[in-house]
Amino acid sequence: MYKRSSLFWGTVLIILAALLLLKQLQIINDVFGFFWPLAVMAFGIWLILSFFTRHQPVEGQRVSIPLEGATSAFIKLDYGAGRLTLRSDTEATEVLSGCFIGGLDYKSHVDGSRLDVKLRSPNHFWTWGVGDTPDWDLRLNPNIPISLKYDSGAASSILDLGNLNVTNLDIDTGASRTELTLPGNAGNTHVDIDTGASSIKITIPSGVAASIRVKSGITSTKIDGRFPRLDAGFYQSPDYSTASNRVDMTIDAGVGSIDIV
Repeated sequence: MYKRSSLFWGTVLIILAALLLLKQLQIINDVFGFFWPLAVMAFGIWLILSFFTRHQPVEGQRVSIPLEGATSAFIKLDYGAGRLTLRSDTEATEVLSGCFIGGLDYKSHVDGSRLDVKLRSPNHFWTWGVGDTPDWDLRLNPNIPISLKYDSGAASSILDLGNLNVTNLDIDTGASRTELTLPGNAGNTHVDIDTGASSIKITIPSGVAASIRVKSGITSTKIDGRFPRLDAGFYQSPDYSTASNRVDMTIDAGVGSIDIV
């Protein structure tokens, strides 16, 4: 495990060192302009190797957190790296449940009528390598308003919020791949996405209006015609001001691709 992990992170360091050397030799001027695309490439290769060299399934730590009478929740996920899947459908008496390969550190407490929950990867998550990913598989309660904050590093994430009542969503990712489905019946949802070298696909359900602001670096951006461009980096549904379900979304992206459908 340690050898495989050293191979991956060693490759990233070699890429950075080589680019710094090229800058010293005045062959290139912008180190990080080259580094991020190469880092994404290295992460993609790691994901492919991880799929084909994956170990036999490991039984993860199963956790369920009771709602404790709360009528809303704030959930913070501090993930690190690996594969994460999040969707609805847990018991009505729970705010969340899931299976966590690689372990989990968590805490929760009730603040008035709101339940605050914080989940994070254990400090030893850096020890995994190809085939040893700390997978998380979460289910959230669809019956209460949820404010969700998701911070991750080199992660592959599927966030299916379609049946959830998520009113605030804050995503901060590094070199990552994210598939996000936004709520279909949550009223007003505020979304703030900050990504580095990443690929992100966002599905906005039919019947949900959206106001979208995009600030990007070297990023390929595709946005469905349901959301016409009104200004540079600004897109909005014609019925946004009157829609019962709508999304106010801001995306700040570095290098990669954004696909909104």
